[in-house]
Formats: sequence, structure tokens, C-alpha cells
Amino acid sequence: MIPPKVDPSEVEFHAIRAQGAGGQNVNKVSNAVHLRFDVAASSLPEALKARLLALADQRITEGGVIVIKAQEHRSLPMNQADALARLQAMVDQAAHVPKARRATKPTKGSQRRRVDSKVKRGAIKAGRGRVSD
Repeated sequence: MIPPKVDPSEVEFHAIRAQGAGGQNVNKVSNAVHLRFDVAASSLPEALKARLLALADQRITEGGVIVIKAQEHRSLPMNQADALARLQAMVDQAAHVPKARRATKPTKGSQRRRVDSKVKRGAIKAGRGRVSD
């Protein structure tokens, strides 16, 4: 299944001040960004919405809103692109449905080979005892 792309019109961006080192620039410029994405109000398929909300991720609020903070870059557009890419990665992860495992039985030949190797190994170990005259 090809994961659907997140529509940028369904995403809210809020510019905030970044944390950490950066001198005077970090104190006066709002280059970090908070991305907010309401899963329930999005145009994603219902099954994908359910899997997305079931993810054990601290960025998903109880109200079903994904909040991502991006402050890696020094420019607002780059941080917005980074946050959008991280949101798309979350959607891609939720869109991947693991293949169901079906239990199979071992063949008669493989069972026979396994037992034969165990018997052979047991004979080797039995031959390691003390030699008695």
C-alpha cells in the first residue's frame, strides 16, 4: 500500500522561539516551528487514522492532534519543511501493515534430519567418558 501524502493545507504552523545556544539571534527571532495536525479532521483514510492514533507516540495528544516541534535549522521555512517531513514519516509508519504470519508444519524429512543430528551429537558426547579397562 502506498502511503498517502499529507495535505499541507490541513497542517497548522506556529512560529516560536527556539531553545538552546545561538547568541542574541535566538532571543529575538522566532525560527522554530510547532506543527499541529488534527488526525480526525484530516482527509486520510479511516483505517490509517485509526492506526495513526494507535501509535505509542508522545507527540500525539489525547485529543488526537499531532504536535511536532522543529528547531534544527536557522530558518523558518527549513524548520517547516523538516516538521512536515517528520509528520509524513509518521504517516508512512502507520500506513505500513505488517504481513500476517501463518504457522507451518515442519516436513517429515526435516524432522528426521533433526532427530538424526541429535542422536549423532549424543553419541559423540557419550564417547567422552572415562576410559575403563
